[in-house]
Amino acid sequence: MIPIRRALISVSDKTGLTDFAGFLNSRHIEIISTGGTARALLDAGIPVIEVSQYTGHPEILDGRVKTLHPRIHAGLLAIRGLDAHEAQMRELNLQAIDMVAVNLYPFEETSARPDASFEEVVEQIDIGGPSMVRSAAKNHASVAVVTHPADYDWIRREMTERDGSLSAATRFVLAQKAFALTARYDAAVAAYLSERVLSSDGRPVRTERGLPALDVIALEKVGDLRYGENPHQRAALYRKAGAQPTGAAGAEFLHGKELSYNNLLDADAAWNLVREFDLPAAAIIKHTNPCGVAQADRLAQAYVLARDCDPVSAFGSVVSLNRRVDEETAAAIHSTFVEVVLAPDYDEAALAVLRQKKNVRLLRAAHAAPAYLQHREIDGGFLVQEKDVYAPAPDQWKVVTARRPTDEEMTALVFGWRVVKHVKSNAIVFCDAGRTLGIGAGQMSRVDAVRWGSQRAVLPLPGCVMASDAFFPFPDGVEIAAGIGVRAIAQPGGSARDSEVIEAADSRDIAMVFTGIRHFRH
Repeated sequence: MIPIRRALISVSDKTGLTDFAGFLNSRHIEIISTGGTARALLDAGIPVIEVSQYTGHPEILDGRVKTLHPRIHAGLLAIRGLDAHEAQMRELNLQAIDMVAVNLYPFEETSARPDASFEEVVEQIDIGGPSMVRSAAKNHASVAVVTHPADYDWIRREMTERDGSLSAATRFVLAQKAFALTARYDAAVAAYLSERVLSSDGRPVRTERGLPALDVIALEKVGDLRYGENPHQRAALYRKAGAQPTGAAGAEFLHGKELSYNNLLDADAAWNLVREFDLPAAAIIKHTNPCGVAQADRLAQAYVLARDCDPVSAFGSVVSLNRRVDEETAAAIHSTFVEVVLAPDYDEAALAVLRQKKNVRLLRAAHAAPAYLQHREIDGGFLVQEKDVYAPAPDQWKVVTARRPTDEEMTALVFGWRVVKHVKSNAIVFCDAGRTLGIGAGQMSRVDAVRWGSQRAVLPLPGCVMASDAFFPFPDGVEIAAGIGVRAIAQPGGSARDSEVIEAADSRDIAMVFTGIRHFRH
């Protein structure tokens, strides 16, 4: 056991600082400190030795250089019990530092602010803090490194139980946390810089085109999951370090069984889909594909309409809603067996209804701007792309048939175009202006997607519209749609046989628009 006799404290986040430092002082542990931390401790009546006094060198360059000194780093890196190190420490009159309590400049918080200038962000790149953390963590056999205020309480308890010492196991855990912190911090700095290029006047500006040459992702574990895609696979949820908790990954767990990998995949698909709509909307997801989507004036009505699109598939599904859940909506959901409900909030009465089923997982998620990039791992690497955030722009769509869509048909086409973006390709959506009627998802040919979507429909299709995530390579899809009773079609266009496809629509009095945008989803 190595007793703690000397500690260096330098923190940006001063949560719990005076209580922790007061505890160290009560055990007669000498405290070395810097700048604002030293002032806060002195104001609280806790004696400290300022770093400049300890090193015999003043802080310089506006505080950029203060702890980068041999008296600090030798005190952290000297191996206790190694004769050569101890002899050199005596020769140079250096003293061991047994604990470092350091957290870093708020780089992530500053860089996330829209109004923060590049110069302001750069000033929040901490140098001395990470250096001390890494030195102490490297020498964790002798030094305790404390980087999280949340750890203060249990460290105090252990030091009390162990007469001022910390176990080797504790120092090792603290070192793990320390290196995770510096890795995350460096990743945040690298990611911020990699998103920028030098403009013609030599100023760093965020690039709007192209992907970063270096894409750095630091992930922190949120928690273990019930299991992975299958029960024999272990799984956990990770979140981007320092990111605000949003969406399915950042949702607050309110009730129910432990979440599984598949629950979260489906919840993410449902959440991204339901956020497409301005009116109260509900999305019901099964295996990451929607089996029912609807919008209405009331949330409960939207849910019932979505569920009744495919009530068989809605059994055991994941439900997402884009409004605060009220008691009426909760009662409608309660009448169906669902695995997960995800919404921005819930009335207390709604929670009381939904909690009657002990296993249903209730999640409360926060809205946020969509992520700029999507990452998908493949063997040996990652695929990175911009997220598909294209919103329907019907004023830019091109009517290519003799008959124009009616206003009602156009409203329905916009609805279908919002949904088809979230269906696995090849994707076909049959719908009216308020709900899906049939969905053909993940088929190997587009004509089969048309057939499958119509065969799965439990609601009448005549008079509906159809959205296709990509062009029709042949007229056969349109011909089948006409036999079903489809009155208007939205598709990207761009096939070598577009003229034949348009002719097939014209001959059957079907209105067709080309959106010019493809929505493949693999």
